[in-house]
Amino acid sequence: MSEIVGSIWWYLVTIGVLVTFHEFGHFWVARRCGVKVLKFSIGFGKSLWSRTGADGTVYSIGAIPLGGYVSMLDERVEDVPPEQRHLAHNNKSALQKIAIAAAGPGFNFLLAVLAFWLMFSIGKPDHLPVLGRVEGLAAEAGIAPGTQVLAVDGKTTTTWSQVFEAVIEKGMYRRDAALRVREPDGDERTITLTISRLPQDMEDRLLVSKIGLRLQSPAAVGSLTEGAPAVRAGIQTGDTLLAINGQVVADFEDFYQKLQATAAQNPAVSVRIGRSGRELDIAVTAQRVPDQDGTLVFRLGIGPQAIATNTTLRYNPLAALPAAARETWSATIRTLTFLGDMVTGVISPKHLSGPITIARVANAVAKDGLAWFLGFLGLVSVGIAILNLLPIPILDGGHILSYLIESLKGSPLSERVEMVGQYLGLGALACLIGLALFNDVMR
Repeated sequence: MSEIVGSIWWYLVTIGVLVTFHEFGHFWVARRCGVKVLKFSIGFGKSLWSRTGADGTVYSIGAIPLGGYVSMLDERVEDVPPEQRHLAHNNKSALQKIAIAAAGPGFNFLLAVLAFWLMFSIGKPDHLPVLGRVEGLAAEAGIAPGTQVLAVDGKTTTTWSQVFEAVIEKGMYRRDAALRVREPDGDERTITLTISRLPQDMEDRLLVSKIGLRLQSPAAVGSLTEGAPAVRAGIQTGDTLLAINGQVVADFEDFYQKLQATAAQNPAVSVRIGRSGRELDIAVTAQRVPDQDGTLVFRLGIGPQAIATNTTLRYNPLAALPAAARETWSATIRTLTFLGDMVTGVISPKHLSGPITIARVANAVAKDGLAWFLGFLGLVSVGIAILNLLPIPILDGGHILSYLIESLKGSPLSERVEMVGQYLGLGALACLIGLALFNDVMR
């Protein structure tokens, strides 16, 4: 499956599950409150498929997979026969209306708990947080290859993804990170990464290289670029990289760094490889090409071998439930903090992501297995819930605010006020979506 096709497919799967849960929340609570539901749609626009249920509700799949809606009987929208007025949404109490509006985000939170519970029960394959070659701030702090990260800012880390996510989050805020580590000789100590020294205007894509923490990777050839120097020299996929110009290499990153140093003196290098129990010395001339940040680097046209997972984050089904609840709560706090910091200017709004990024990440995590996809689904579901609870007219949060005002004043807001609110809400939502799409394209 190509990258584009895979991204589209997993985007549709992700959005399909999220929207179905969200709209079913509205649907289910509306029915419990005695409201007649006219239509339940996943997607907008022209209907690709529909059927009418025994309850009279039209179930539909729309052509535009960017959301969904539940249409309810309402006297403000259409003429309602006298015998059905008790089934109209507008005739329900403010408390019932709030429950119906809050049910969508509520079901997204439930979906997040379910997704995380399944992730922990199945087991999420990962890597032990043992570092390979270090550079940047990590090297300056004195971290040695082979060091295991035990905790970040006092929070225990048992997997590489936990370390990476915690440190990158610190990097986004340009805040120092305290790492509790176990060194190769067994000694434990706390090391501070002085991330606050990094420039505020530095692009976030450079954080990984500037911080300098890298997972220990095998010194082996995982891929080859067609027509590259390594291919012409006879290097093959699966070869073990033993040394370059007589210098023994520890892992793939170490090989890359030694290549830069030796090729700078002379691009013609000798690479010792292991193949089928034999050691071979192969002469190859490195090419100087621009890296992703524009700097010129030496390359042979080889990629690292995938790092085999060596640990699994798993709980038994009973223990997985509280763990899933904690994960959902943690994701909620992080998302709210992120939004608050973005509004107040603590971090840049360029971190906001849209459908293109969701599609790409969904495709990437799906390749890592079901547990990784479930974890991603849980995170996005929390994000969707919080987004919908924002007090913006047209979103669930805006409706809840309107119904709260209705309960205080004893009567619904006027149609004029609601109309103005709808236009303002549409404008705000359009700006939000536009910014997210712009960020996606710029990435």
